[in-house]
Amino acid sequence: MKTSNAYEDNEISEINMTPFVDIVLVVLVIFMATATFVAQGKIAISLPKATKHKEVSKPEKPIIITIDKEGTLYFNDKKIEIKNLSTALQGSSDIASKAGVVLRSDAKTEFEHVVKVIDTCKQNNISKFSIQTQEQNR
Repeated sequence: MKTSNAYEDNEISEINMTPFVDIVLVVLVIFMATATFVAQGKIAISLPKATKHKEVSKPEKPIIITIDKEGTLYFNDKKIEIKNLSTALQGSSDIASKAGVVLRSDAKTEFEHVVKVIDTCKQNNISKFSIQTQEQNR
C-alpha cells in the first residue's frame, strides 16, 4: 500500500517567473539610463579650427544644423534638403527664438552650402545663431 504525503500531491510544477521579471526590469532600467547619454553629434564631421572660442551654456537645447563634407544637410540629426530647411525652421521657430541655431559644418564643406544655410536662417528671422568650431591646438 502506497502512502502519500500531502506535500508530494501539491508539488509546484510551474516555473517561478518573479526572478526573471526582476532581472528584465533591472536590465530595462539600465538600458533606459544609458540611452539618455547619447553622444552629441552622431554625424561624423571634422570641425574647422578657431583660435578663440566661447563656451555656450544654454538651458534649452538649440536647433543643430549639420553639413557634412559632401554637402548633405541634417536638421537635428535628421537628413533634410536645403529647400525644406525654411519649413523646418518655421516649424521650430519657438525653439529657434529661445535657444537659437548652432551650425556644425565639416572643415572640407564647400562654403556655398554654409552660406545657403545662413541665408535661410536670416530669412526666417533667427537672431541667435552660432557656428560650432574646435579649439585650435597651439
